[in-house]
Amino acid sequence: MRIGFGYDVHALVPGQPLMLGGIRVEHTHGLAGHSDADVVLHAIADALLGAAALGDIGQHFPSADDRWKDADSGLLLAETARTVQEAGYRIANVDVTIAAERPKLQPYMLAMRAKIARMLGVGRGQISVKATTTDTLGLVGRKEGMAAWAVCLLER
Repeated sequence: MRIGFGYDVHALVPGQPLMLGGIRVEHTHGLAGHSDADVVLHAIADALLGAAALGDIGQHFPSADDRWKDADSGLLLAETARTVQEAGYRIANVDVTIAAERPKLQPYMLAMRAKIARMLGVGRGQISVKATTTDTLGLVGRKEGMAAWAVCLLER
């Protein structure tokens, strides 16, 4: 068994769509990034790659490569899952925590879990998604950005 950890953070910008966990979330701001900046999917990809000792998301999908400009992070995550599986691993579970002051994410949690499970080719029961605030502290608390942490367990 192998454990992996991933983290991602992106700045909030007005007028951009907000993608979290592969789901479009209604909000006045979205996340800035080279791809669609889905911090949830990026953190999961890094956790999977780390657990398999295959580097990180920046090595596999570099922001200097225009192929990934405005890319759907769901495609990046599905490709990451394929790479991890080709290395001989099976995803046992993924656990994600999102840090955001606004919007309230509870109404989106089940849809995120289902979407992530489909991208990874696992059951929804193997995916956990939680949300928290930072009680107005730091860049998340000031509503300047959002962050996500992910852990995963791989089995050979």
